[in-house]
Order: sequence, then structure tokens, then C-alpha cells
Amino acid sequence: MEKITSFTIDHIRLQPGLYVSRKDQVGEQTITTFDLRVTSPNEEPVMNTAEMHTIEHLAATYLRNEPAWQDRVLYFGPMGCRTGFYLLLAGDLSSRDVLGLVTDCFRFVRDFEGEVPGASARDCGNYLDMNLPMAKYWGKRYTDLLENISDDRLVYPE
Repeated sequence: MEKITSFTIDHIRLQPGLYVSRKDQVGEQTITTFDLRVTSPNEEPVMNTAEMHTIEHLAATYLRNEPAWQDRVLYFGPMGCRTGFYLLLAGDLSSRDVLGLVTDCFRFVRDFEGEVPGASARDCGNYLDMNLPMAKYWGKRYTDLLENISDDRLVYPE
């Protein structure tokens, strides 16, 4: 079997950043998959499921309600390795094109107060596995990176 695209990235050299993971054609439409890498793979602890789950609820809510982008959002969710998230958007896009959107999204996570959207038995299959304080910590950490991001954190390392 052929190795899938995400397994061809050198995770030893990969650092936190905002990367285009792949672009796929679906009919006439380009779908861009972004790698929102929050932690350094194999170098530092991964995020726990509770905070990732919380970030997923908050970010998906933010993105699907953001007026300029909501119709282009196809998916936001965690990576299995727990070092970041995937964001799929309709359109042939670059990391710079979505930097403002992703930064604002993680500011929303960082600053969120109150009940996590969808964190109830009726709305979520694992609603007790949430950790808002840690989600806010990771939201701040990733926001700090995005606000001062360098070009080498916007393109996968060669």
C-alpha cells in the first residue's frame, strides 16, 4: 500500500505551526486540509483528550459561526497523535490566507468563559471528558505562536 500524505512529513523536524497538509479536488472544488500543529511531535508531551475535546467543541462552534468563512468550513477535529488539529476548508488556500481566521479561532478558545457549547449528554457522546482550563492554556500557547509566526512555520520542513 502507498503511504498516505500525512505519514510522509518528517515529524522529527516538524515544529508547531500552521501548514497546508494537502489539497484535494472534489469535482470542480479544491479542498484544502490544514495542519494546525500545536505541540512539537515526539519532543514534548501531547495534549490530553479532555482539552482536545474542549478545543474541538469551541473551535468548531467558532468556525461554523464565523460569517466570512462558515460556508467554507468542512471539518475541524483532532489528530490521532494529539499534537494538533485538522481544518478542512473549501477553496485553494494557503496558510497565510487562513492565518487570521485560525488566530481569531484560538483567541476565542483562549478567552472563552462559560458553558462549553454542546457539552451535555444530549449533545455529545462523551460530554464529561472536557477540560476548559487546559483548553484555554493551549489556546493561549497556540495564539501566541500564531501572532508572531515566522515563514518557516507556515510551510512543512523539506
